[in-house]
Amino acid sequence: MSIGRTGERGPVPAEADPRRWWGLVVIALAQLMVVLDATIVNIALPSAQAALHMSDGNRQWVITAYTLAFGGLLLLGGRIADLVGRKRTFVIGLIGFALASALGGAAASSGMLFGARALQGVFAAVLAPSALSLLTTTFTDPRERGKAFGIYGALAGSGSAIGFILGGLLTEYLNWRWCLYVNVPIAIIAVLGAFALLHDRPGHGGTARLDVPGAVLGCGGLVAVVYGFSEAEPRGWTDPLVLALFAVGIVLLAVFVWWQNRAPDPLLPLHIVRDRNRAGCFLTMLLAVIGMFGLFLFMTYYLQVILGYSPVRAGLAFLPLTAAIIIGSTQISARLLNRVAPRLLMVPGMLLACGGLLLLTRMTVHSSYTSEILPALLLLGLGMGLTFMPVFATATAGVAPRDSGVTSATVNTAQQVGGSIGTALLNTVATTSAAAYVTAHLRGPADRATVVPAGVVHGYTVAISWAAAVMLLAAVVAGLMVTAKPPRHGVPGKAQVRESVG
Repeated sequence: MSIGRTGERGPVPAEADPRRWWGLVVIALAQLMVVLDATIVNIALPSAQAALHMSDGNRQWVITAYTLAFGGLLLLGGRIADLVGRKRTFVIGLIGFALASALGGAAASSGMLFGARALQGVFAAVLAPSALSLLTTTFTDPRERGKAFGIYGALAGSGSAIGFILGGLLTEYLNWRWCLYVNVPIAIIAVLGAFALLHDRPGHGGTARLDVPGAVLGCGGLVAVVYGFSEAEPRGWTDPLVLALFAVGIVLLAVFVWWQNRAPDPLLPLHIVRDRNRAGCFLTMLLAVIGMFGLFLFMTYYLQVILGYSPVRAGLAFLPLTAAIIIGSTQISARLLNRVAPRLLMVPGMLLACGGLLLLTRMTVHSSYTSEILPALLLLGLGMGLTFMPVFATATAGVAPRDSGVTSATVNTAQQVGGSIGTALLNTVATTSAAAYVTAHLRGPADRATVVPAGVVHGYTVAISWAAAVMLLAAVVAGLMVTAKPPRHGVPGKAQVRESVG
């Protein structure tokens, strides 16, 4: 793409695709499908468990099979997108995701459902980095880039909450299988839109080969770590299997880093993560999602089990959170990113989210949604909206086109692995704290009706306080590591000019 006129606001591409905003709709639709699928099944899980006769110990695999495959294979998916073409991998990911969803919806046994969820994760790992890299290479004008990433960041941040709402509606008024079937028409629309509206930019393909040893080491290490966190909940942190998984994962990832310095065509070029701003964005995303995903888990159970909400009502209770994320991302961050440094949005965003979580540490069995839960959700949503958009935009700014797929995959890996870690870590904290509370306060069988619910809520508040501490750490990381200037004033803007010229 060549550079046309240049004004005080920066370069404007002379050959910008006139249909690029419709292309953004297609990209956003695919990304929304991937993100919400991580949570849409949560509300449907009790119904699916009863229908397929799953044990309490095995039901977690409906969630974990997806997150393991997704988080573990994202880097490989990103590099495949760079090597064979983003549009091609985008379409393949959509078709595969739709077929896996149909297979899961028709599942006749728990094993069939687990396998379908794993397949969804595999194709999501191809689809997600392709979507973000298409966005990165389509919108190179800093003015348009802010708006595009505002929309993308809003979907990335609110997709999980939308999943709860949609999951509640489908489960209550149809059945749990439609939480999987719903992906099929979405994917069909996105595939048709991709063929009509999306175009690859130069910078992929060539003679480079896929780094197979790097794929085995990196993906194997991530899978081992995520699997270890998922098994820590039922087995305990000191279980030999859990410790072995963590050890294997750390060793594999260490060898992966060693190999990437020597591989002729590395899966993850280390110059991408050596950049201070990108590393800060990756770490901020990881920490932010740890806190947010843990909250989704606790609030779902709190609303349905403690307050007695129906699936639909529980899903609708997340709507203000979703609205706040969208407002923070599209109306605040997108408007300010070209005027202020990214960390001036990310740090206040994480502090607002931390404040919202601290409010939730005061909830009790009898808390009012309107006066106690709602203000906390609004603060959390606004903070996440302020943070997600500059993280996505800064992490992918100035990346050479040939590396856009793997950079996009690294952002998504941080998000997915953070969600897996947050769910496992905070759920273990909540369970342990609840058990200790009940043991300390239970005097006899007559007390169970009051002590057990109070203990459960106590466990939630302890875990949420940990999530608040993680959000505070994310604010510190963003403030110290993300030193990028506004795009039109500093290096990122120049990098975007070079990317456009390339």
